[in-house]
Amino acid sequence: MKETQKLPRVAYFCMEYGLHEEFHLYAGGLGILAGDHLKAAKDLDLPLVGIGLLWRQGYTRQLIGEDGKPYDCYHNYEYDFLKDTGVTVSVKIRGEEVKAKVWKVDKYGNAPLYLLDTNLPDNPGKWITGQLYGGFSETRIAQEMILGIGGVRALRKLGIDVDVYHFNEGHAALAGLELIREKMEKGLSFEEAWEKTRKEIVFTTHTPVKAGNESHSLETLIYMGANNGLTLDQMVQIGGAPFNMTVAGLRLSRIANAVAQLHGQTARKMWADVKDSAPIIAITNGVHHGTWVDPRIQKNLENDDDLWNAHMEIKKECIGFIKERTGVELNPDALLIGFARRAAPYKRSDLIFTNPEVIDPLLKDGKIQIVFSGKAHPLDDTGKAIVANLVKMMKKYPKSVVFIENYDISIGRMLTRGTDVWLNNPRRPMEASGTSGMKAAMNGVLNLSTLDGWWPEACEHGVNGWQFGDGYEGEGQDEHDLRALYKVLLEEVVPTYYEDRAKWIKMMRASIKSTYEKFSATRMVKEYYERLYTNR
Repeated sequence: MKETQKLPRVAYFCMEYGLHEEFHLYAGGLGILAGDHLKAAKDLDLPLVGIGLLWRQGYTRQLIGEDGKPYDCYHNYEYDFLKDTGVTVSVKIRGEEVKAKVWKVDKYGNAPLYLLDTNLPDNPGKWITGQLYGGFSETRIAQEMILGIGGVRALRKLGIDVDVYHFNEGHAALAGLELIREKMEKGLSFEEAWEKTRKEIVFTTHTPVKAGNESHSLETLIYMGANNGLTLDQMVQIGGAPFNMTVAGLRLSRIANAVAQLHGQTARKMWADVKDSAPIIAITNGVHHGTWVDPRIQKNLENDDDLWNAHMEIKKECIGFIKERTGVELNPDALLIGFARRAAPYKRSDLIFTNPEVIDPLLKDGKIQIVFSGKAHPLDDTGKAIVANLVKMMKKYPKSVVFIENYDISIGRMLTRGTDVWLNNPRRPMEASGTSGMKAAMNGVLNLSTLDGWWPEACEHGVNGWQFGDGYEGEGQDEHDLRALYKVLLEEVVPTYYEDRAKWIKMMRASIKSTYEKFSATRMVKEYYERLYTNR
């Protein structure tokens, strides 16, 4: 890395930030990644600031009802640690001036994070920064106007000089329209302003399915004022019709990145037909050691007995945490499998239960125990049905299966440290990266995963974890992967755990050593500086 003074000054825009469980600004992996990015930038003393929104109700608190189904509820959060910058910005939304107050947060070992908040007295848009990913198209557009247009205006008023604007996902694309507007106001033509703006923006894409990438009708965008002075034709040139936020991100930036090597291949193929797109490189995600790795594991890495004893101490704490949350007391000597992530259908949270003939004996004999946690998006009925099915499995196997409601950072941290095996079975190539498996691996929790996301870059089968399936992406993938999962579980994972402790510990050590540096947020942020921010 070059000296800090010579490094480009970066403004990192993201819709969500997962810095700590007490600070409810995140929904899932995107926010956790953003939080870790800011923490690593702070650790490295890099000139980076974050721009986001102060969600007054955060994301859903998803609790399980008496009928075993998940229900969404929202809480109004007040925070006494926000620093008042004294700055307020204004964005015209539906013809009305909406104000946003700018707060600063830096208490979590993070680079400065500036949060825009519309929850002000007599403000026509005080509802805008209410719920993260709540509401429908017009609400989302209003939120993205505050993040993008308001975010750039906040940087100007705060007097923060920026060399590079990093849009983490398409939500921030409207910031690019504000940068173009600024230049056109100084006399540049649209084409000149766009070309100059592209030199300042880099873009990270995540969602590897075209349908999952957000788009809005141009009529609605113009009605909301999101075009920010640009004509219909100019909007089409940037984002197409309907206006696709990812396409806009690709056309507004000079370089873009996917978040794992496999995802890079998927993204390049998926967006190959986008004219004037930025080139897409791959920078694999990483996780922040200080947040996710239990220090007892690193301290006891060299001696087998010490490593195992440290793991068992953490596992017992995890089992205590599970009992506190669910009332179920698991057996510390039995194999404990963890699965905690968003309950999105492609992640197939309940895949392991598909064939009761195979899984029944393992669970009823107490050979394996499985702990689940996860939230479905409030509007995702399929995801909610998956959560309900996991709760049903908990009732079917009361001594071996648990589901912890209202998944958050504290649950994720505990389970990625205290389980024995980390199960991950997304439909390939739907997982852009995934980071929970990285956290598990660094804690000596062995991954058992399909070859998707980050795992193809890390997996040495039978050495530092296991793969199941061969990366097959065709018809009948669920059945194909299920057979492979059962085979590896029955023939390799369970026998190794119960019959070959020395090999298990050797695999734990290999898991830690092969992932600790390679998949750290420190490595990731250095790579962003070297390959994205500085490469102009």
